Formats: sequence, structure tokens, C-alpha cells
Amino acid sequence: MRGTMPLQGHETHHDPHPTASHTVHPKIILERLGLTLPVPTTPVGSYLPAKIIGDMVYTSGVVPFRDGVLVATGLVPAIVSIEQAHECARQCALNILGNFDSVIDLWEIEIIRVTGYIAASADFTQHPQVINGCSDLLAEILGERGRHTRVAVGVASLPLGAPVEIDCMARIVGVPKLIHHVT
Repeated sequence: MRGTMPLQGHETHHDPHPTASHTVHPKIILERLGLTLPVPTTPVGSYLPAKIIGDMVYTSGVVPFRDGVLVATGLVPAIVSIEQAHECARQCALNILGNFDSVIDLWEIEIIRVTGYIAASADFTQHPQVINGCSDLLAEILGERGRHTRVAVGVASLPLGAPVEIDCMARIVGVPKLIHHVT
């Protein structure tokens, strides 16, 4: 498939049938990666962490909270390095999955779009490299169902001084037909 790079350590294939694109439950993959799905944080405003409308599921914007604390604060790259911001985007991916998991089984979704905001210095231009932290982890955990369209933009500031905020939309596609329980 043109433009597709295999994830290191993972077999990559193109499956035109989204209901059969992944044969291992995402929570098993998280466990294999040594990652824990976070419980959604209590919203700091008047909104829901995730909402289902028809066959779509939307998350609110998430910032890189880990165990109730922001992974980093400040502008990229003036205060937060590109590598730290990439890690923040990766944490946002976990938080997004936690929000989705609060309303639907991760096995049943396909990521459609990710919108990433980076609090950045005016001359910063490496937005895609930062948001790749989120995109790469979603693909690693969800396989073909984790590949998505995306927007990555720079902004002057984000809530609580976070360097990254990401929101996401997914489509409900149902449970894959082939289920392999691997422990």
C-alpha cells in the first residue's frame, strides 16, 4: 500500500474490510506494550469526555494528564522539547482511548480523525512530528482501525499550560469476526 510504513515489530497488511483488520483485542496489545488505559479524568468544564451520536463517537479535547498530573507544561520548543511534546501526544492517545473505552469497547471503533493542537513558539513548524506521537500509538494499538485523517496546528496557548491537546472522532464498526484470545 502506497505511503504505508510497517510499525516496528508488527506485521502490516491492508485489509479492505474494517471489521476484520485486527485479530487481537486492543487491551491485550496495551498490556503487551506495558501500557495502562487511564480512567477518564473529571472534566474541568461543562462537557463530556466522550459521546456517541449515531454510529460516531467523539472525544473532547484531552491534555497529557498522567496520574492526574500534566506530563509537561509550556510552549514547544521554547520550554518543552519536540521529544517531550511527542511523548505528551502519546499520552493524549492513551487518554483518548480511555475516554472512548468509557462509552464503548475499543474493539468496536475505527479512528476517523485526530485534531492536534500544539502550544508553540510563533516560528515552530514541526507540528506533524509532535502529533505523530498520538497517531503512531493509535495505529499500534488499533491496527488498520487506528489509521486516520489528521490536522496538526500551532496555537498560542492551551488549557492549564499544556503543550498539546488532542481530540478525536471514531466510527462504530462492530466487533471483528476473527477473535484470537492470546495471553
